[in-house]
Amino acid sequence: MKLREIYETAVRMGIEADPRGKAGVDEFLARTRKRYDALPDHLKALVDPEELTNPFNDTRIYVGDPDTEVKTLFGGIDMNTGEVVLTDRLRERGTPIDAIYTHHPEGWGLTRLDGVMEVQADIWATVGVPIQAGEKFIMERMDEVRRRLMPLNYDQAIDAARLLEIPFLSAHTPTDNLVVDYLKKHFVKKKPTSIEDVQKALLEIPEYRIAARKGAGPYIGKSSPGARAGKILIDMTGGTEGPKKMIESLADAGVGTIIQMHMGPELREEAEKFNIHVVIAGHMSSDSLGINIFLDELERGGVRMIATSGLTRVHRDKKGKVVKEEPGALPAL
Repeated sequence: MKLREIYETAVRMGIEADPRGKAGVDEFLARTRKRYDALPDHLKALVDPEELTNPFNDTRIYVGDPDTEVKTLFGGIDMNTGEVVLTDRLRERGTPIDAIYTHHPEGWGLTRLDGVMEVQADIWATVGVPIQAGEKFIMERMDEVRRRLMPLNYDQAIDAARLLEIPFLSAHTPTDNLVVDYLKKHFVKKKPTSIEDVQKALLEIPEYRIAARKGAGPYIGKSSPGARAGKILIDMTGGTEGPKKMIESLADAGVGTIIQMHMGPELREEAEKFNIHVVIAGHMSSDSLGINIFLDELERGGVRMIATSGLTRVHRDKKGKVVKEEPGALPAL
């Protein structure tokens, strides 16, 4: 596959799995176009044209000719400067690597991460939070995240890849969308009623089971295993975790359990205050699940993947059946 085709595949799969649906994504892009058209010329010149057709700011080609043929991709969850240098070292030792894939974005894919956060308001709306309240909450959080990202040295890994002439791309929100889509379908089948049921359902998935062997599996915190889960919200996409204010609105909407990749202490305390159970599925394991669904599609297109940087590779066929697990080093039982 060409580098451009890998990028386009990520965007396509991300849209197909987007919680907003195709109509919601089209509406988002229409709003983006309207904002762009209203800009003065000196600001229009600064806009990345990809924003008008790609709803995911954190999914971009950073380095390399888009027509580069990619047979072997080297990638993981965080491909920073060290991993870029590792790529060059492996090439020196004879490993054929054509491009680097990182899940978490770098450069302008990172500095504009706030641009993918609007979807969280749409997710909350599916469980009963009024969209205007959700939008207000997420806009405030987007501004906070934007300011937090501004001091970062965002181009380090990209500069390393450019100097070493290694094609480099990211796909973040698309694979997070794939996690949400997969888990929603899985939970519809399993119909968990208790917190223990939720944990068991997650542990049936190889990425979570492998993480549990390594001490990073699904964590139920202070919740009793036998406690009833109530209405479950799977909240694993939208750039980064949402604002504290949304917890009360989720409680008012009847949400009993939130399943997330990770959640900071402030949000966990707020959830406890409003009697919402929190199940931390696991960050690397959840990211691996979404990435694996994407990589399976690339493999069907002829791309070989070498996994590193926290990625647990699990291969599935077109029907979603697990055909191979690559758990890496596991502790002895």
